[in-house]
Amino acid sequence: MKKALALILALCMIFAVCACSKSEKKLTMGTGGEAGTYYAFGGVLGSYISKEADVSVNVVSSGGSAANITGIVADNIYDLATVQSDVMTYAYNGTNSFADKGAMSDFRVLCGLYAETVQIVTCNPDIKSVADLAGKNVCVGDVGSGTFFNTVDILAAYDLTIDDLNPVYQSFGDSTESLKDGKIDAAVITAGAPTTAVVDLATSNSVYLISIDDEHMSKLLADCPWYAAYTIPAGTYNGFNSDAVTVTVKATLVCRASLDDDTAYKIVSTILDNADEIAKLHAKGEELSLEFATDGIAVPFASGAARYFAEKGITVATAP
Repeated sequence: MKKALALILALCMIFAVCACSKSEKKLTMGTGGEAGTYYAFGGVLGSYISKEADVSVNVVSSGGSAANITGIVADNIYDLATVQSDVMTYAYNGTNSFADKGAMSDFRVLCGLYAETVQIVTCNPDIKSVADLAGKNVCVGDVGSGTFFNTVDILAAYDLTIDDLNPVYQSFGDSTESLKDGKIDAAVITAGAPTTAVVDLATSNSVYLISIDDEHMSKLLADCPWYAAYTIPAGTYNGFNSDAVTVTVKATLVCRASLDDDTAYKIVSTILDNADEIAKLHAKGEELSLEFATDGIAVPFASGAARYFAEKGITVATAP
């Protein structure tokens, strides 16, 4: 009798484990280069969601915003991704950098995460303006990354194009290594500041951030209203002793349009209801808020995310 009871209990445990493993949703999240904030903060979010919700998130490095959207919509390799708010708007509408590819609209927004800062980094104190980048070896991000499109927009405000530079296409980590070795003159890095790759660079090299002056800032914001002016304060990096004026976009968490409502709801509620705990794991968690998660986003939200925000008294747009 005891053996029979033990066998029954063992079978029950096996069935329970199988049921749990089958019910757990397994998702892959595309982020960015391993030295960037997307990858670091994405890893924190993925781990926290996996621990607190019935959703297992595998976080992987990637080529950044445009590659992530393509990975969700066309290549079917990601279920979730971190993307820049400007790039996702281009993709959804098939405009600007996505004009040739056409609209890639089979994705939805879960929530805004934090402000992404466009940082123009150099170790050469003689490079003081964006105009000084003409003819220089400049890393403009990975091919198709959000950083590349930011570079194009900023150069245009100065009546310059990528062709006026000697462009180099590298990840954040590779670009700062190239700066350290003197292989490039400057690098454009769009990520939450402080950025790991730049922090590491500043431990061994003098780092300077190039500001956008008032005249060209006005032109940039008029032509590209998806940016906001932002000041990177002195002290953000070791030896960085003066403020730098630049622009930001919004790091946003998106999902494939087919993600079920309950899973979308779980992900958003787990992130925003636990913002204080997430902030203990990564500084960018301090920027998580209901207002930032929903404000100024021009792409439809997932229905499950909209249900969460409605419970908080906030109405967001969903796809018709």
